Amino acid sequence: MKKTFKKLLALTLTGVLVAGALSGCGKKEDKDSKTDSKTITIAASATPHAEILEYAKTALKEKGYDLQVTVFDDYVKPNEVVESGEFDANYFQHVPYLESFNEEKGTHLVVAGKIHYEPFGIYPGTKKSLDEIADGDSIAVPNDTTNEARALLLLQDNGIIKLKDGAGINATVNDIEENPHNVEIVELEAAQVARVVNETAYVVLNGNYALAAGFSVGKDALAYEQNDSEAAKTYVNVIAVKEGNENNEAIKALVDVLKSDDVKNYIKETYDGAVLPYEE
Repeated sequence: MKKTFKKLLALTLTGVLVAGALSGCGKKEDKDSKTDSKTITIAASATPHAEILEYAKTALKEKGYDLQVTVFDDYVKPNEVVESGEFDANYFQHVPYLESFNEEKGTHLVVAGKIHYEPFGIYPGTKKSLDEIADGDSIAVPNDTTNEARALLLLQDNGIIKLKDGAGINATVNDIEENPHNVEIVELEAAQVARVVNETAYVVLNGNYALAAGFSVGKDALAYEQNDSEAAKTYVNVIAVKEGNENNEAIKALVDVLKSDDVKNYIKETYDGAVLPYEE
């Protein structure tokens, strides 16, 4: 397993967000009025966000921009330093978290670009193919609100169940409307799901727990969230800026580079399916 994969184990943007201590912070003047600056300061989580940004530095340098990346290990301070103007942007969060942060904290952060998502996958348990599914099979899923909904949506996308109209990202087992194989949905704490691979037909895991269990998303997943899935569109990780700065030339240059074919190929080759570029 690649070294990068090991670092992914500490990252769970798809699950409950846990605040930690700040590992670094760059202090500078409020940048709101300095839209022509050739220095871009960005707050990021270590993996994969800061790694992707480090790779993007060369292309940005060719465009005349100096990208300065500061790693944070909590999910509060990166938004606060962008709101205050200490940093130009951040890259660590998905849209639902950004929206809930704005609502709770009264901040004014907006999406400047949608960059990647970290897909949920269906992995083999006692059955090695979805074609083998049989009446009464059990499927283990995470039991927390966000992750369970994503797991159920993935099962629906693969024809295993059908959810009530409108259930969407708030779906629970109570929203299962059709269950043609009479599968039993086994709800477990997210970290426990992979431990029942020898007891259930299939398990549904988010990327970091799949890696912890020794699964390769690219090689072992029987199915995973696609770019056009509701979950991928919802939980795409974004470049966030303070409202009004999304059209700054420096920010547009940053987003353009991160959405370039070069960076997309880097993401695909580095993370073996655990991180995938988002296609609009």
